Amino acid sequence: MPASLDEFKAIFPTLLEDLRKQCCERYELPVEVWQWFEKSLNYNTLGGKCNRGLSVVDTTQLLFGRDLTPDEYFDAAALGWMIELLQAMMLVLDDIMDASKTRRNQPCWYLVPAVGMVAVNDAPALGSAIYILLKKYFRGHPAYVDMFELFQEVSFQIELGQTLDMLVAPQDRVDLDKVNMDKYTSIVTFKTAYYSFYLPVAIALLYTDKASPQNLTQARGILIPMGQYFQIQDDYLDVFADPSVLGKIGTDIQDNKCSWLVNQALQKCTPDQKKVLEANYGRKSEHCEQVVKDLYDELGLDKVYRDFEEAKVADLRQKIDEVDETQGLKKEIFEEFLRKIYRRTK
Repeated sequence: MPASLDEFKAIFPTLLEDLRKQCCERYELPVEVWQWFEKSLNYNTLGGKCNRGLSVVDTTQLLFGRDLTPDEYFDAAALGWMIELLQAMMLVLDDIMDASKTRRNQPCWYLVPAVGMVAVNDAPALGSAIYILLKKYFRGHPAYVDMFELFQEVSFQIELGQTLDMLVAPQDRVDLDKVNMDKYTSIVTFKTAYYSFYLPVAIALLYTDKASPQNLTQARGILIPMGQYFQIQDDYLDVFADPSVLGKIGTDIQDNKCSWLVNQALQKCTPDQKKVLEANYGRKSEHCEQVVKDLYDELGLDKVYRDFEEAKVADLRQKIDEVDETQGLKKEIFEEFLRKIYRRTK
C-alpha cells in the first residue's frame, strides 16, 4: 500500500528538532536565527504533494517486499524529506529567477513581507540541511558516502540545468532561434528528471543495499525519460490548466521559457505565425501572453500533447515490462511512479 502523506508528514517535526538542536545547541546561535530558518523550512518544504519524498518510502517497501519496521519507515521518510528539502531549495531560487508570484497557492517565499532577497540566503540553507540530517542518521550506513555524493551530484545537475535554461531563455531578451528540442531535453533532464525521478529510487536502492550497477542503469533508463515526460506535462499544464487547480499562475510564456510547447509551435508554425510568436513570446504583457495562447490553440497543441502523452506512456510501459528483476529491482516501482503522473491535472 502506498505511504500516506499524513504518516510521512509526522516525521517532519523530528527533523525540525534535529535542525533546531544543531543551530541553537551545537552552534549556539541566537534564537532568532533558528526562528527565521524554521519559518523558511515550514513555508518552503511543507504544502506540496511530497511525491518525491513519498516515493522513497514506497520504493523501499517494494524493494524489501514487505511492510517496513518503524525504524525502516523513519529512515526512508527521512531520506524522502531530504529530497523535499532539495526541492524547496530549488523552488525558492527558481521563483526568484522567474519572477513568479505564487507557489502552492501562496505567495512565493521572496514575496513574503520582510523576506525579499534574504531568500537568496535561505535557499542554500535549505539545501545544507540535507547533509546535517544525512550525517545524523546515516553516517554509520555502508552506503553513506554514496548517498552523500548522490545528493551533491544531483544538486550540481540541477544548477547546471538551471544555467542552461537561463542561457537559452534569458529574462532580458528573446531569441527563439536559440530554442530547440535538444537544448530542451538537456534542461529538463538536469533540472527535473534526475532529482524528481531517479534520485528517490537510487537513494532507496542504496539504503536497501540493492544499488547494483545493473539496477541503477535500468532505473536510470526508465526514470530519466519518465522525468522528461513529467516536465512536458508541467509545461502543458502551465498554459492549459486552471491556475486554481494547478496551485500557481503559469508564467512560462511571459518568462520566455524554453518550454515543450514553444518548441512544438516553432516546428509547426508558418513563417507568418513565427513572426507572431517572436513578437509576443517572452513579453511581460497579459495581452501578448494571450496572443501566444491563441496561436497554440490555432496550431492544435492541446491535441499534439495528448497524442504525445499516449505514445510516451506506451513506450514507458514497454520499458517497464522488460525490467530484469534478478538483482532485486521491482517493476512495481516504475508502475507506481507512472500511476502517479499519468494524465495528472496539477
